[in-house]
Amino acid sequence: MARVVEMTGHPAAYAGRLLAEAGHDVIRVESPTGDELRRLGPYLGGTVDPEHGAFHQFFNAGKRSLSLDVSSADGRAVWLDLVRSADVAILSRPLAVSADTLRDVNRRLVVVESDGEERPELLAYARAGLLSLTGQPDETPVLMGGHVIYAATGLWVAMAVASGMLVQRMRGIGQAITVDLQQAMEVFYDHAADVYATTGKSSERRGFRGNVMAASGAFPCADGYWMLSVSYAPERWAKLMDWVQDPVLMNDPSLTEEAGRAQKRDLILDRLAEWSKGFKKAEAVTQAQSLHITASPVSTTKDLVEDPQLVARGFLREMDHPEFGRMLFPVGATASLRGSTLTPAPKLGEHNAEILAEIGYSPTEQQILHERRVI
Repeated sequence: MARVVEMTGHPAAYAGRLLAEAGHDVIRVESPTGDELRRLGPYLGGTVDPEHGAFHQFFNAGKRSLSLDVSSADGRAVWLDLVRSADVAILSRPLAVSADTLRDVNRRLVVVESDGEERPELLAYARAGLLSLTGQPDETPVLMGGHVIYAATGLWVAMAVASGMLVQRMRGIGQAITVDLQQAMEVFYDHAADVYATTGKSSERRGFRGNVMAASGAFPCADGYWMLSVSYAPERWAKLMDWVQDPVLMNDPSLTEEAGRAQKRDLILDRLAEWSKGFKKAEAVTQAQSLHITASPVSTTKDLVEDPQLVARGFLREMDHPEFGRMLFPVGATASLRGSTLTPAPKLGEHNAEILAEIGYSPTEQQILHERRVI
C-alpha cells in the first residue's frame, strides 16, 4: 500500500479519508496548534477543543498525525524528508514548498494540489450556480448543510490521486495534478446546464418539490417526510392513482401523460401532500416500493445512526473509541467492502515520534525539534 502525506484544508480532507479506508498509510501534517478542521463544530461530548470536533473525528479517522511547523527552515527540512518516503502528496495551495521541489526530491511522487480553498464555501457554491437551485422558490437561496459540498470536492481529489497512482504503477513515474475546487463544484450543475441547452428552460428552486418529473418531491407525514418520484411511464402514474384514490387527479384525463402533469404539477403535489399526512414514512415508502414506485424516507441523523441496513452492510460498525467508549462509527463504503476497521482520528501530533523515526530522526534529533517548537 502507498504512503500518502496530506497537508490540506477541509475541502480536500475527504480524499485522505477515502485512501485510508482503502488501506493506505495516510499521514496528516498539521501545524503544532492544529488546523481548521479540528476546530469545526459540532463537538462530541460537548467539549470544545481540537480533539472533539465531529468533522475531525470523521475526516481524519484512519490517519496518522504529524504536527510540523513548515514555516521554519527545520520544519521544511523534515517535510522534504517525509516526502522522500512518500508515494503521494495531497496539498492545498499555497504550498509550503513548491510542487517542482517536491518532485525533484522524489521523482515517483504523485502530487495533487487542491486549488481554490481560499474562497469561502458560500461564494464558491454561488459561483458554481448551485445556490440558484437550493432553497424555497421566491425566497432567499439556501446553502446545502453539513458542508456536504466539501465532501463532494474531496471525492474528486481522491479520484485524481487514484488516477495518478495508476500511472505511477504502470510507468514508474510521478504526476502533477491540480484539482480546481470551483470546477469540481460546477460539475454538479451539469444537469441544470443540460436542461437549459436542450430545452431553453432555466432550472429553478423548488424547495422540497421535484424539478424534473411532475409527481416528485418530499411530502409531510406523521413522523417527518418521505420522498416520492413517479417516472414518465404511464403505468407508474396509473399505479399511483390506484393507491392514492384521489378523485380530482383520477378524473383528469390530461394527467395521464407527463406533459399534462408538468402543467399541473403544483396541483398534483398539493393533493399528494394532504393524502400523505396519514402515513408514517416507513409505511409510505414500503407501500410505494411494493408498487415499484421509487420512494425513500427523508432520513434524519438519528434515523441513519440507527439504520439496520447500514449496520448489516458494515457501513456502520461498532468500535471501541478510547474516549467515547463503545460506539457505532461510519467506517465508509470502501472500508466496509474491504472488511477493514479504521482507527479513531488521531490526537494532534500523536504519531510524531514513530513517523520521525521511520524517516531517520533519532530521539535526540526529535528532542531538538521539539525544543525548537518545530513539532
